[in-house]
Amino acid sequence: MTVAEWLSEATKELQKAGIPTARLDAELLLSHTLRKPRTYLHAHGDQELDDRQRDIAEARLELRLDHTPVAYIIGHKEFYGRRFKTTPAALIPRPESETIIELLRTIMPTTLPLVKEKKNLIDVGTGTGALGITAKLEWPELDVTVSDISQHALNLARENAKLLHAEVHFHKGDLLRGYGAPADIILANLPYVDRSWEVSPDTHAEPELALYAPDSGLALIKQLIGQAAQLLRAGGSLFLESDERQQAAIIQLATSHGLKHRTTLGLITHFTKN
Repeated sequence: MTVAEWLSEATKELQKAGIPTARLDAELLLSHTLRKPRTYLHAHGDQELDDRQRDIAEARLELRLDHTPVAYIIGHKEFYGRRFKTTPAALIPRPESETIIELLRTIMPTTLPLVKEKKNLIDVGTGTGALGITAKLEWPELDVTVSDISQHALNLARENAKLLHAEVHFHKGDLLRGYGAPADIILANLPYVDRSWEVSPDTHAEPELALYAPDSGLALIKQLIGQAAQLLRAGGSLFLESDERQQAAIIQLATSHGLKHRTTLGLITHFTKN
């Protein structure tokens, strides 16, 4: 069987399984198996797959047909131009979350600040570490802490920090409990999915702890807003990811805690403390 033939058959099987990104997923699985970029597949469609390559590709295809996310099968996911290791210990980084970094860019100086004290940033519910590590690599002058209630997730974030040469601190805790330092910037992509919502079959492979929250998905966000209102320094920023259906309630709650709504872009809402 050639590369082109395998891709054609795999794409058909994935389409039958109701996977909308069938062709892309087939290419990602085979390129990972061959340890070649996807562009290689396009240029070498007539290459014959040996038995071992085909067996490995078929095993990976079976996992995908069972709705195991591609990022878990191949073990990594791109986020803001960098490769993060992914395991079922943490939620897979989403492109939508990159908006937090874009909004963070609007408040960060374009040159190194002429102050001796570093601004500190904490990424709450860090998972893979994607947000906090990205912030540190984009702005090395930040003092960054990544925090999670799951030790397995923190271990994964630690691996990613090492792989990407990011010097960040690690904190194990329930939201901001136990983190006593005043914060200049708080980032949070917390669990916000309500169990009554319809979700992609792929999410069933991800940790429930990182996805679902009570109170229409708002329980943890509400707790964090109260904590952030206490810990943020004057002028500090809070960036929250949530479903668009939740944003009006979140803005109302944050305002009642003395936080000012600055902007909402996509799934991300930005608040500041006066």
